[in-house]
Amino acid sequence: MAAPHFSFMTDLDHAKRVARRAAFVAREGLSPSLGADLARHVLDHVPLPAASVVAGVWPMPGEIDLRPLMRTLHARGHRIVLPETPPRGHPLLFRLWFPGAAMQAGRFGTVHPTGPLLAPDVVLVPLVAFDRQGMRLGYGGGYYDRTLAGLPGVLTVGCGFAAQEMPAVPCGAHDRKLDVIATERGVIDLRAPACPESPRADVRKSL
Repeated sequence: MAAPHFSFMTDLDHAKRVARRAAFVAREGLSPSLGADLARHVLDHVPLPAASVVAGVWPMPGEIDLRPLMRTLHARGHRIVLPETPPRGHPLLFRLWFPGAAMQAGRFGTVHPTGPLLAPDVVLVPLVAFDRQGMRLGYGGGYYDRTLAGLPGVLTVGCGFAAQEMPAVPCGAHDRKLDVIATERGVIDLRAPACPESPRADVRKSL
């Protein structure tokens, strides 16, 4: 007699898996080099505190490339850190990076620098999908939600392709809302309501 099969997947888990598959399809064929356009929008519309520590992202296959933004921020005097992926259940670690820094392979196909650990003031968060309420869908490991819960007050900037936008991302109690979303088409700043006359409102419409 076959052993009974028990499934522990919740409706939310299923909804996230379906949304994640749709988001992967939506970004197929898009050029990572569109990260240069994303960088321009962030630099023009998301002023960062001088000398703040910014957590960037080394691109995974299929992701928008944030290295143009990271290089420019480094040139402007920001210290840049990149995440090291620890075992599941632990928050990310952030190690100092600079152009030309030595890199090593990490978990799940990631790479990270070998520099010292440093806590960020600003976190560029990779997106699998996003909505205009500031909710994001990641790869499913919970690393960023767990990490950001331990970094109160950091500015979070979700980064991805405009095609990864959804009307509503399935989310739960532990999913954290982003402060800003940036794509190759512009930024959505969710930190304060936008007035029709404000430049911020124009940026929202550019998406």
